[in-house]
Amino acid sequence: MKLFVGNLSYEVTDEDLRQAFAPFGDIQSVTVVRDMYTQRSKGFGFVEMPARAQAETAMGQLNGTEVKGRPINVSEARPRPDSRGGRGQSSGQRGGGGRRGW
Repeated sequence: MKLFVGNLSYEVTDEDLRQAFAPFGDIQSVTVVRDMYTQRSKGFGFVEMPARAQAETAMGQLNGTEVKGRPINVSEARPRPDSRGGRGQSSGQRGGGGRRGW
C-alpha cells in the first residue's frame, strides 16, 4: 500500500521517514519528493509498505504526529492522473484543431 505523507518540514530526509514508519512494519520504498533543479524538498513524500494492515496502522498512528517539528498528514496515496492525453483529453484523442486545407 502506498501512503502519501504531506506537510513535511523541508529538512526531512528519506531516512527520517523510514525511521518514523519502521516501527509499524516492513517498508518497500520511501521517497521525499524534491525539486528537480534545486533538490529542495517539496514538502511531501511517499512511503510504500507491502502489508496493507501495517500501512493502515501506520497511517492511523502517525497522522498528525510531529516529524522534525511539523505535524504530518498521512493518507492513502491516490493514483497519478494519466497525463498522456494533454489538455484533459482521453488518451485516444489528439490535440490540435484549427482550420485545415487553407
